[in-house]
Amino acid sequence: MKQVISASFFLILFFIPSISLFPQSDYYSVRGKVIDKITRQPLQGASVFAQNTTFGEATDSAGAFRIRIPNGGYSLVVTFTGYETETIRITNTSAQNDSLVFELTPREKSLEAVTIAITTEVKDGWQKYGQFFTKNFIGQSNFAQQCAIRNPEVLHFYFSKKRNRLKVLATEPLVVDNFALGYHLKFAIDSFTNEYSTNTNQFIGYPLFEEMKGIPDSEDLWKHNRDIAYKGSMLQLMRSIFNQTLTKEGFELQFIIKNNNEEIPIPLENLYGALNYDKDDSTNTVEFMPNQNEVAVIYRNAQPEKIYLDSDTTIKKDFQLSTLTFAPGESIVIEQNGYYYDQTDITTNGYLAFKKIGDMLPYDYVPE
Repeated sequence: MKQVISASFFLILFFIPSISLFPQSDYYSVRGKVIDKITRQPLQGASVFAQNTTFGEATDSAGAFRIRIPNGGYSLVVTFTGYETETIRITNTSAQNDSLVFELTPREKSLEAVTIAITTEVKDGWQKYGQFFTKNFIGQSNFAQQCAIRNPEVLHFYFSKKRNRLKVLATEPLVVDNFALGYHLKFAIDSFTNEYSTNTNQFIGYPLFEEMKGIPDSEDLWKHNRDIAYKGSMLQLMRSIFNQTLTKEGFELQFIIKNNNEEIPIPLENLYGALNYDKDDSTNTVEFMPNQNEVAVIYRNAQPEKIYLDSDTTIKKDFQLSTLTFAPGESIVIEQNGYYYDQTDITTNGYLAFKKIGDMLPYDYVPE
């Protein structure tokens, strides 16, 4: 799954404070203002949040906001109904964190233009494509099956016969309750696209997490399930690369070389050298670019789920196997919390592609 940033909505957010796993000294504040780019007037009620986290708020009557988030990098997202979404990358080493100004541009005609361009909306789209969308957006894992879409009526389905493509747009945030992990998720979806000719799909939008409230037994189960979801995840993988703990945490990387249409795995003797690992202490980031674009990721500390094994009898049963395809000539930068960019420069296949929204954790998650 790829995540690109773009969407707009109006939402008064009620955030449930989560139990902090970070010392207060490990947080930093982000302050700023949201205004109309044309009138220069403040926008009250604009949603400002760090993507893929539990941190965010709505702007006040002066268009102002202040968010405290754990150290690391994030995409800070600003959305408001009828306006184009704005986003910037922030980190605790940024100098402008206390004086951000977002100028939102009205987008009254943009949705209409997109709708006309892609084709006519499918009548009864949810009835026709809802199951397919749920399978490819939320997933089919054990945790995904414990998710529920609260407002499917906000989804609009468009099918292009010429391109053999399904595109899904949302008029307002899609709300998903994940009863397995204990999160309410709100997605400002720009689009979900499935290319039938190549059997690939792409999700473009902004997820925001909110902690569910539950009895102690429920919270204990959520903690247990979150630990399971974390193991072998892209979040753990990126943190392991950052901390140079891949082997310790159960990961093995191999390059994939193609020879006469045969894929040959190459073990890496000098693991971090082969990744061209480079840490910048001034920004506390790690940049890497593998010597080969195709990288096999083996995770040995957990087995694949049965539903995944049942999909292909050739799948190895004692470890999780994924393939990452890196955009040629593009390096990846990782922040200390596991946030990495540009996320569109990595395409996932195999087990990591099987794990979708139903197994997603926020960047501020820390295993106990």
